[in-house]
Amino acid sequence: MKIGMAFAVGAVLIAIASCGEANKPLAPITAAEVNGEAIIAADQRPGVWLSHGRTYSEQRYSPLKQITGDNVTSLGIAWSGDLDTNRGMEATPIVVDGVMYLTSAWSLAYAYNAKTGERLWTFDPKIDRSRGVAACCDVVNRGVAIWEGMIYLGTIDGRLIGLDAKTGEKKWEQVTVDQSRPYTITGAPRVVKGKVIIGNGGAELGVRGYISAYDAKSGEMAWRFYMTPNANKQPDNAASDKFFAEVGNASWGDNGEWTETGGGGTSWDGMAYDPELDLFYVGVGNGSPWNQRLRDPSGNDNLLLSSILAIKPDTGE
Repeated sequence: MKIGMAFAVGAVLIAIASCGEANKPLAPITAAEVNGEAIIAADQRPGVWLSHGRTYSEQRYSPLKQITGDNVTSLGIAWSGDLDTNRGMEATPIVVDGVMYLTSAWSLAYAYNAKTGERLWTFDPKIDRSRGVAACCDVVNRGVAIWEGMIYLGTIDGRLIGLDAKTGEKKWEQVTVDQSRPYTITGAPRVVKGKVIIGNGGAELGVRGYISAYDAKSGEMAWRFYMTPNANKQPDNAASDKFFAEVGNASWGDNGEWTETGGGGTSWDGMAYDPELDLFYVGVGNGSPWNQRLRDPSGNDNLLLSSILAIKPDTGE
């Protein structure tokens, strides 16, 4: 029997198994061996799930062939596990070396034995529950990232945390947002070329969106790219400075609510990486406020709102 699928329903994690013959296993991989090459070669290890969308292209398509139209009626529950909250569950589990890593509401992280359902560890980032008021769509979390023996977690209060994959022990932590503003993190981190990339949410409540990259080992910030210009249209000492100086500043007027709220443009989860072009693609969200006549009476394009941004993962350029 092989695990075919895992998902959360309410506060219960459910693993689905099939009864057919198992596919012939390929070369095993451990958590410590997960890197860019392993994620790029994901199709050669179809029994694992190494990134949020399974591959860097985020297609979520599994090439496993054990479950077919002929045997799908034989699927059954292999095990289930109760999670620690009855709030929203939206995480995609990461599965490698027989271990399933996932998150639940309030940014709790877990590791499970994928075959037996035994919980191996739990990490609670101790979120101040008053932060829930800043979450537009419940205090959900969409999962973790894995890289060279580390698990990475974004929290609803704007932190990025690196954990030991074996023990769940915290190795480093960075506050990635101004916690006095209504920023949130509900998206899953992505790791590209040794950098953990994380965005944020909050555009509905009035913030200035950006994404940040941190060194996977040390947690030191490598670069940051803002999605809207500085209110005074001055440089931020960030990877986005050149773009706004050359193109972006002219797309925003000099008054309107954006100059006080930041303009929105948060990038809360939609990302993908093309290793052939070495470009990291980021979906940019709505403006703040949504009504442009209030946000920016100039009527300009307001770059980079509601756009797709392509950047170089090494530098953020």
